[in-house]
Amino acid sequence: MTAPKPQQPIRLHTLDISGHCHRVEMFLAMLDLPYELVTVDMMKGAHKRPEFLALNPFGQVPVIEDGDVVLADSNAILVYLESKYGTGQWLPRDPLGAARVQRWLSAAAGLLAFGPAAARAAVIFKRPDDPAPALARATRLLDVMELELKDSPFLVNGQPTLADVALYSYVARAPEGNISLEPYPNVRAWLARIEALPRFVPMVVTKVGLAA
Repeated sequence: MTAPKPQQPIRLHTLDISGHCHRVEMFLAMLDLPYELVTVDMMKGAHKRPEFLALNPFGQVPVIEDGDVVLADSNAILVYLESKYGTGQWLPRDPLGAARVQRWLSAAAGLLAFGPAAARAAVIFKRPDDPAPALARATRLLDVMELELKDSPFLVNGQPTLADVALYSYVARAPEGNISLEPYPNVRAWLARIEALPRFVPMVVTKVGLAA
């Protein structure tokens, strides 16, 4: 099956240190879709300006513009891109396969966002947060991933799906939040398999101590 292509490049409003944005850029690249990056200077409050709030009233990145379609929320964007431009590999069309991917998208919005992602944000922005809750959530998530990746190269059905795309960025950068991946050989092998996929786009290594 030949996947369709957009008539013009998809515009991705992004911030390079955001794992939510990275997962979208990585997936655009993996689908071999034309896209252009629009950096949102959140340090200077660009996400609070009327022109950006018109795209996303929540004032968050990422946001894509695909022709007349404007869509926010990284997981929603992944589902949209696969449903419109994919062939079914990344989001299975059968009910059970789709549900298994959705399970991990929920984990990405829950334990991942409030675990590894939160721990990383606290470190790089030097926030005075108690790290214990985020570290505990990260441990819960990584423990489950380590177990489920023991007998499977990827998180769902033995092949890469949106589950892997959604989890990759913040797990890969978990050490930036003082979360060691050394106890998780299966997770580290999984990261390497994703990084070996065609058209993989790496995420930036973040400097600690950015202004909040």
